Amino acid sequence: MGCDASENLSGTAAPALWEAYRDQFPVTQQAVYLNHAAVAPLSKPAADAMKRLADDALHFGSSHYSEWMETYEGLRLAAARLIGAHRDEIALVKNTSEGIATVAIGLDWRPGDKVVAFQEEFPANYYPWKRLESRGIRVEWLSAFSPLDRIDEACRGARLLAISHVQYLSGYRANLEAIGEICHRRGCLFLVDAIQGLGAFPVDVRKARIHALAADGHKWLLGPEGCGILYIQKDIQDQIEPVEFGWTNVAAYADYASRDMTLRPDAGRYECGTLNTIGCYGLRASVEFLLSVGIDRIAAQVQALGDRIAAGAAAKGYEVLGTRTPETGAGIVSIRKPGQDARLTVRSLKSLGFIAAPRQGWVRLSPHFYISPDDIDRLLAAL
Repeated sequence: MGCDASENLSGTAAPALWEAYRDQFPVTQQAVYLNHAAVAPLSKPAADAMKRLADDALHFGSSHYSEWMETYEGLRLAAARLIGAHRDEIALVKNTSEGIATVAIGLDWRPGDKVVAFQEEFPANYYPWKRLESRGIRVEWLSAFSPLDRIDEACRGARLLAISHVQYLSGYRANLEAIGEICHRRGCLFLVDAIQGLGAFPVDVRKARIHALAADGHKWLLGPEGCGILYIQKDIQDQIEPVEFGWTNVAAYADYASRDMTLRPDAGRYECGTLNTIGCYGLRASVEFLLSVGIDRIAAQVQALGDRIAAGAAAKGYEVLGTRTPETGAGIVSIRKPGQDARLTVRSLKSLGFIAAPRQGWVRLSPHFYISPDDIDRLLAAL
């Protein structure tokens, strides 16, 4: 049984999405992996690309350095295509935290400035704003579940709003376009922590009027840890100073004798030194793979799998965190049952071949598109 069956031109049923791409995820031979919200297994294209680079470096050192440079550029182009941006707006960073911190520290804050942030956020999108309070910056803390009119009210006079596309525990997916319209109308910068949505759900930075976005590659992008992207809209790059400064921030970085500290004219100004080359190989391959599958198709599958978990768990007496709708559901579903220790439940599931995560007393489940509906039904039977 599949969630994406269709008919091809010959009149026969086309394979479901998960069937068509399951062979790209050898992890399926070992377990039902329901932990993409933590660290995902590498996609085969990502692993193969990293192996190629490792083997090349093993035998030839940096003799093919020009190919490394092409990979950096290829990743920028793929990331830009993924979010509807321009390659000049993409910096390659270590992780989501570095991307968010670049904006949080790089802006020229003044005492009395106001930030709108959200209480349920993962620490990477909480601590940077909390630290600003000691500098006289006022942070208005809302709930991620706040209605749009409450967000609109909070944005009056605010300089920046920062929110996750998808909340890491509840799986609540924010209405980025509606929030972006509010920020635009209020003259407020809009920053998105996209790590729990990018690769599973579409993001268009132009339609959503997003000024800055950060995401690491090791969750829904199905790439390696330690390699991510930072998008900063071209016309605000001069407002955000690089917080780390090294030899590659400057326009003349290829001329080692130059002492001209003019910044690069694009988001490369936020890259302060040697990049994670093998990570860039893997992330580029994975992003290009996801683009070839189609993010809209992936989103429908991920949403359907999450709905299947939520409905099935509720039918077995589990509490499901939050309320899922077609507009707010995502790939994360957190469940619990009174009297059950989530850590023990996760351990028991692992012994049966299901990989999940305990989070704050909840069992967090997060399937990607290559997981089958039958996998989910077996999980539900095991609960």
